Amino acid sequence: MKTITIDPVTRLEGHGKISIFLDDGGEVANAYFQVPELRGFEKFCEGRRGEDLPQITTRICGVCPVAHHLAGTKALDMAFNVEPTSTAKKLRELMYAGYLIYDHILHFYFLGGPDFVVGPNAPATKRNILGVIDKVGLDIAKEVIKHRAYGQEITKIIGGRSTHPVSGLPGGIGKALSVDNRDKIEEMAQSSKKFAEFSLNLFKDVVLKNEEYVSLIKSASYSHRTYYMGLVDKNNKVNFYDGTVRVVDPNGAEFARFGSKDYLDVIEEHVEPWTYTKLPYLKKIGWKGLVDGIDSGIYRVGPLGRLNASDGMATPEAQEQYEEMYKTFGGKPVHSTLAFHWARLIELLYATERALELVSDPEITGTDIRNKPNEPGEGVGIVEAARGTLIHHYQLDKNALAKKINLVVATTHNAPAICMSIRDAAKGLIHDGKVDDGILNMVEMAFRAYDPCFACATHFAVGQMPLVVEILDSGKNIVKVLRR
Repeated sequence: MKTITIDPVTRLEGHGKISIFLDDGGEVANAYFQVPELRGFEKFCEGRRGEDLPQITTRICGVCPVAHHLAGTKALDMAFNVEPTSTAKKLRELMYAGYLIYDHILHFYFLGGPDFVVGPNAPATKRNILGVIDKVGLDIAKEVIKHRAYGQEITKIIGGRSTHPVSGLPGGIGKALSVDNRDKIEEMAQSSKKFAEFSLNLFKDVVLKNEEYVSLIKSASYSHRTYYMGLVDKNNKVNFYDGTVRVVDPNGAEFARFGSKDYLDVIEEHVEPWTYTKLPYLKKIGWKGLVDGIDSGIYRVGPLGRLNASDGMATPEAQEQYEEMYKTFGGKPVHSTLAFHWARLIELLYATERALELVSDPEITGTDIRNKPNEPGEGVGIVEAARGTLIHHYQLDKNALAKKINLVVATTHNAPAICMSIRDAAKGLIHDGKVDDGILNMVEMAFRAYDPCFACATHFAVGQMPLVVEILDSGKNIVKVLRR
């Protein structure tokens, strides 16, 4: 049996490895996606002050720190039994819109988009942001950089920092928004909305008008009939910051709906010895292995998961784009993994529209920004990170010190589906043992669509972290191997 290894995988946050096993006939027998790194945040947060957790957990990832910050802050709201003020809620959501703006732009133009804008079979040296610049022109590149900076500036104004915000507090937020800063945010949101519209048109021109790309998106190699999960408001419309979690089955029917404190009644986590990432599944259905279908407990989160789990978008232009996507695919839900990219751009537009709604609210510059916390206890906070549903679960002792922490991050939710996507893409693309750089990149496209963050997703899964030390002589020959 021959093994093909992609190590490291490219254009993602964190580290990953793909091992593809070919049988004697050169066909793919199986493929595994492994996360070989470890982050121990759940353990070393124990004993820390509860109010510090939203700052500590942002350090899990420099790409989605706002999501960790506000999931942690919402967990403290519940743990201290305090409801944030109306102005504080709106400021948090406005900061969150800024985060979604810069994060979704990052993925489309830097990570996932090069596969389409430049082409999946383009030379590896071109499948990056530089190749995108060469394709779309320097003026567009400047717009990409400008609007990513706008999203980060919105986060900085409200959160105190552009990358690791510090403003979230149990019961509210650390500072009010001045009128001058409100005006700055409005101007940046207006410009970002126009850029979101441009990005959607670019996707339609480059991808949807290319029959080869459309065929690839709809192919069996990039499709899975799974359940889908996402936060929705009272009208079942997508919401990133607040609401209840809704799960729909592969036919689009509602399977479950739950509040943050009830997540353990719905979700269970499976462990495999070959990865540090846990593999969640729907508890009522059970773990059936890496298979899809209505009898499998595997579900998906993230942009496509949210749109599939919802009945629409809460803003008008995003709703128009939502309807166009489902019309193009012939109805709901859409099971095509590569459709995550289209859904992500629809969400980018929604984030800009929602930012404009919030910044126009007279209450956004109010000064009533915090309610007093009560005695510490247990709390769960859920938000929709750019990559999907993010859960922070904190148990505090009587001194408000953390006793136990559980984090279920978006990429962890998606881990079983990512494993299936890589395996099925490899099986659909590799035949007779023939493989080249373009084919391997198309295998990587199967995980890249999820915009995974493996720094966030890794857990201590096997009891003791294995260690292999290889001692080499001056000729780089292995003279001794030490193992734990």
